[in-house]
Amino acid sequence: MSAKIIRVVSRESDGSLRIREFECTAELCRQYEQIGIDDCNTELSLRGFPLFRGLIGPMADGRNIARYETPGVFEVLTKEWAMAKSRRRRAKAIIPPAHFPNMPLAINADFASG
Repeated sequence: MSAKIIRVVSRESDGSLRIREFECTAELCRQYEQIGIDDCNTELSLRGFPLFRGLIGPMADGRNIARYETPGVFEVLTKEWAMAKSRRRRAKAIIPPAHFPNMPLAINADFASG
């Protein structure tokens, strides 16, 4: 457990995000029931962190920060993340090789994608 700060993100009654930070998991265990230990997180530094009833996580949130979210916050932030438009690259024109000047572009495109 190399994270030094545990961040819990929840929602206030007015809809704003509430972010609380804890120095250790013992403080968090007083507020939430521990139901297990994370032993398969893809972020190796988070393996061994506790799992809590009513919180989703742990997730990496920057360097040395473990983040937990309430299910409502997790759902909203995930939807916002999925809806964000990513910059799309413009497709480059495919130019037939010099030694096949009469090759149709459609055939060349098939070879270029494979």
